[in-house]
Order: sequence, then structure tokens, then C-alpha cells
Amino acid sequence: MSPGGTHTLGDLTVSRMGYGAMRLSGPGIWGPPSDRDTAIAVLREAVELGVTHIDTSDFYGPHATNELIREALHPYSDSLHIVTKVGAKRTPDKGWPAALSREELTSAVHDNLRNLGVDVLDVVNLRLAGEHGVFPIPVSITEPFEVLAELRQQGLIRHLGLSHVSAEQVKEARSIAPVVCVQNEYNVANRANDGLLDALAAINIPFVPYFPLGGFTPLQSGVLDDCARRVDATPMQVALAWLLQRSPNILLIPGTSSPQHLRENIAAADLKLPADVVADLDALA
Repeated sequence: MSPGGTHTLGDLTVSRMGYGAMRLSGPGIWGPPSDRDTAIAVLREAVELGVTHIDTSDFYGPHATNELIREALHPYSDSLHIVTKVGAKRTPDKGWPAALSREELTSAVHDNLRNLGVDVLDVVNLRLAGEHGVFPIPVSITEPFEVLAELRQQGLIRHLGLSHVSAEQVKEARSIAPVVCVQNEYNVANRANDGLLDALAAINIPFVPYFPLGGFTPLQSGVLDDCARRVDATPMQVALAWLLQRSPNILLIPGTSSPQHLRENIAAADLKLPADVVADLDALA
């Protein structure tokens, strides 16, 4: 049974409750995990619990997270779909600069193919990165997206998506090739992408929010804690359940390196928030 039900990424069917693998690498998303056995166990348990959507990138580690996924899950089940991203790289000072040239994007796609152990990548998101974590950056997406569209035509990528983008950049990308998902920051407290989320829902393109508990003020956290007590759940579970109920095109990819937190996150897919709790959470924005 797929936690949270299912949605499609192009012609791929995935569980709405997925798993984000970023936290499996070492501190600062750098190097291998401190506990490799637990990291592998978390990946395998996620799949055993019905997750069919794993989000990753070869710049996590770098390489370490994809190598873990391959060790834990390869050969992959036909029902399991791995979404990766390109557009950034890691530097020795643990920075995340943009990597959007033709050479960098092509190399990144081949790195993902090699380290995941596949001939074709299910979905590749183009990630736009700004200085000091500012997103989205007001640049044309045409040149880098055309590179990925060419690699898709070559048969190395099935589907393309976007990350850290504006509505205008989504429109620009869709004029070049189909877009099957968009990853932007969105949660109970941060609704800046409300308009984009609703526009994507109208054309049945999944919206994949990250930082489901990011940017809360103390007051907002207090309201979330109160709502969690009222439904006998954790604040994270309530935040995830609210997202699933917010729109049917939302797909979740909460990340963790803890087996216990993994189970709690997936259990949130079965949490139905009553109307009064939803109303209180809606009012946080």
C-alpha cells in the first residue's frame, strides 16, 4: 500500500509520501554517514513501508548518498522511482555553487547514472541556486534546461523537473520540454508559493515542498505544538499531514537518518486532521 496514496510523475506512479535521502550523508551533507548500516536500513525500510519515490542528488556527499542508495536497493524494483537533481556542485569548503554550464550539467547526469547504477534516470530536476541560499534567482532557464532536454532526447533521462524556481521560469521551461514536477520551499508557515502550487494543481503537475518545518516563528511553533497535542501526534506529523491535505498534487519527501523518525513520517500519511485543526494551521500564514 502506498503511503498517502499515489500520484504520477509523467508516466511514473509514485507514493505521495516519499523519502528524501539528503540527510543520509555525513554532517553538513558532506562525506559518508557516521553509521552506514543504519543509513542502509533506513532506505530499505522506507521501501518496505511502501515508499516508491526517493529524492536524491549526486552532489549530496558528494556521491555518498547515491552510492548508499545503490548499495541498499539495487537492483531496483520496477515500482521504485528515483528523482535526482543537477545544477549545483560541492566545493572543498563545503559550498554549494551553481553548476549550470553544458559541461557541468552533462557531467552531473553521468555521475548520477554511474553512482545510482542505472542506464536511464527517472526524473532529473534542474536546480537553480542563488548566492547565500536566495531562491529563486531571476535568470533565464532556457540554456541549462535545453541541455537537459537534449540529454532526455538521447535517452539518458525519462522526465524533467525544476527546483528553486519562479512561475515565470516554470513557464519558460515548459516551452522547451515537459515539466513533471516542481520542488520549492513550502510549509504551514511559509506560503509564498501558494499561487504557483495552485497553478500547477490546475494542470496536474506535482509540487514537491521541502523544509516542511522550516522558518517557523515561536508563535507559529506554539500553535503547531498545540495542534499536535489535540490529535495525539508529533508536530512534524501534523505539518506533513497538513501538506497532504492542502492539495492533491503535493508529494512529500521528508528526510531523516533515523528509523524511528522514518516510521513517524510515513505514519503521518494516515493522519486526517479535523477541520478545527486545519483552520488553526491555515491561519498561521
